[in-house]
Amino acid sequence: MQIIKLKRNEEKRILNGHPWVFSNEIEDFPSHIEPGTIVDIEDYKNRFIGRGYFNPRSLISVRILTREKEEIDAVFFRKRIQAAYEYRKDIFPSAKSYRIVYSEGDFLPGLIVDKYENVIVIQSLTAGIEKQLNNISNILIDEFKPEVIVARNDTGIRELEGLELETKILYGRLSDELFIERNGLKFAIDIISGQKTGFFFDQCENYLRLANVVKDKDVLDCFCYIGGWSLHAARYGAKSVIGIDSSEKAISAAKRNASSNGLADKCSFEIADVFERLRGLNKEGKKFDVIILDPPAFAKSRAKTASALKGYKEINLQAMQMLRPGGYLITCSCSYNISRETFLDMLINAAVDVKRPARLIEFSTQARDHPILLAIKETAYLKFAILQML
Repeated sequence: MQIIKLKRNEEKRILNGHPWVFSNEIEDFPSHIEPGTIVDIEDYKNRFIGRGYFNPRSLISVRILTREKEEIDAVFFRKRIQAAYEYRKDIFPSAKSYRIVYSEGDFLPGLIVDKYENVIVIQSLTAGIEKQLNNISNILIDEFKPEVIVARNDTGIRELEGLELETKILYGRLSDELFIERNGLKFAIDIISGQKTGFFFDQCENYLRLANVVKDKDVLDCFCYIGGWSLHAARYGAKSVIGIDSSEKAISAAKRNASSNGLADKCSFEIADVFERLRGLNKEGKKFDVIILDPPAFAKSRAKTASALKGYKEINLQAMQMLRPGGYLITCSCSYNISRETFLDMLINAAVDVKRPARLIEFSTQARDHPILLAIKETAYLKFAILQML
């Protein structure tokens, strides 16, 4: 086993449970080590700290898999995947579609596994997981007997690891159409070219929170994608729902999903740039009872935080202006680099600018199949707030 040695005083965060070792924390490592190689991590006194995989090309040089001196092999990965699945069966005993493995949240850094009925979608985000992908695929075949396994390895994180971007079928054959059911609604899913792996499982429990705020209300759903928020709003009794997204493909899917759930009479969808459309609706004097903002991540790095906050403030300010007195703003951010406090400060500033008091009704985070570990703040990324504009 090759050894990665830490500099003096760099072990505390890792001993407290964080699984990442950054390149500037390393005193020494063997030359010419292959990305993804399993290594032992030692402190400056040569004491064993953990075992994980190493990538000299990445800022996060080591991702720790275990604090024990155990073999990192197919047996190890099978145990971790089984443990992750047992947890999901506890929290979602009747669901057939959810996230099975959430990277660091399930002690398998760099691995995402989503289950869509009998279809499995994998994201291999790191060189260490890439080297284990054959083992992982075989384990998933044995444990879940899927019809197909798809690798959605098209996220930019792979480029930081020196990996190619690709989407491919690892096992089986993909049917023409894939449907899943969540919260009593049916959705057609595009796992090849849809956003993320095709669906936003992280919002599934937040969707349920619409039940108390949308009945007999006019609802505007911005960045609606394939209609997750829109369909839930309509199901919970909204009088009307307008969904807006810039993707023609997403809007087409949203319309189909509304129709297949018998909700087309309440839902309408349009293709538009949300920023421009919000400004246009404001100029027209349009008013709504509920506005939903669930944009993609505006801040994918710390360097983009300032510009991202401008974007978040812009859409939230526009939405606040269009809400009728007592109306509700459901607003989200999936940018990890925007903290809860920063997100709330942005909302405070937007409310001040529109000169309207805002009441924070609820604040939440991602669904339980995206578990948050206390020692790893990076596992908590989603901010979800319900405001009432007075």
